[in-house]
Amino acid sequence: MSDKTIPALSFDTPQVMGILNATPDSFSDGGKFNAVTSAMDRIHIMLSEGASIIDVGGESTRPNADPVSEEEEISRVIPILEKSIPTFSKAIFSIDTTKYEVAKQALELGVQIVNDVSGLEKEPRFADLCADFDATYILMHAQGNPKTMQYNPSYVNVVVEIFEFFERKIEILQTKGVNKIILDPGIGFGKKLEHNLSLIAHLDSFKKIGFPVLVGASRKSMIGQILDGRPAKDRLAGTLAVHYHSLIKGADILRVHDVKEASDSIRIFNAIQSQS
Repeated sequence: MSDKTIPALSFDTPQVMGILNATPDSFSDGGKFNAVTSAMDRIHIMLSEGASIIDVGGESTRPNADPVSEEEEISRVIPILEKSIPTFSKAIFSIDTTKYEVAKQALELGVQIVNDVSGLEKEPRFADLCADFDATYILMHAQGNPKTMQYNPSYVNVVVEIFEFFERKIEILQTKGVNKIILDPGIGFGKKLEHNLSLIAHLDSFKKIGFPVLVGASRKSMIGQILDGRPAKDRLAGTLAVHYHSLIKGADILRVHDVKEASDSIRIFNAIQSQS
């Protein structure tokens, strides 16, 4: 276990989680930050623009993405974390992975959060691992896996089903001693447009469970669908609209590519809320 003193995560105000994809094939920024030097530069920029959390991932989870080996994922993320955690000691780092050894090595370096897009489905040992390191666990819902999740996702009532999924998984986590939990309904992970819109519209339902809620809709295809096929690079305004509505509905963390714009929107949101 790392003896590094890790900053506390506070939700007195909504937080920005900056995305660092150390991958060659992520849908929006694949290949840009998979070298240590460029990754360090990007982390510095995101922190200066208002991110409090840096989420580092070494395997693309875009629809139809192929999985990578554990060894390949480790080679992508661990060198970045080894360099960046001591350099940016006041930042909070998250590891975006579904692999046990990747998460374990990241936690040993001082990473504070495990961001698991499979919601314990792929690696149930994450519950014990997070308990051992007193780490925060991001519990995300996905129907299927990245390779197949968008083929034909189906729900009777997406909000109710994900609410019940959260309750089941929280019971497992708490039984193992994990109480620092963040809920992520998994926008775009095995959901059609109407499912994603319903989740955003009813995000406050998940707040009733009693844990912070994260929303990650940054540049996602749901925005492109609404905006007549707009490509990922032109979805900033749509992203801000979705995330601002999420703030109104109680989102505690926005996971974003465009940190400055997200930070600005939170400042505006807080200013308006202070008068309500």
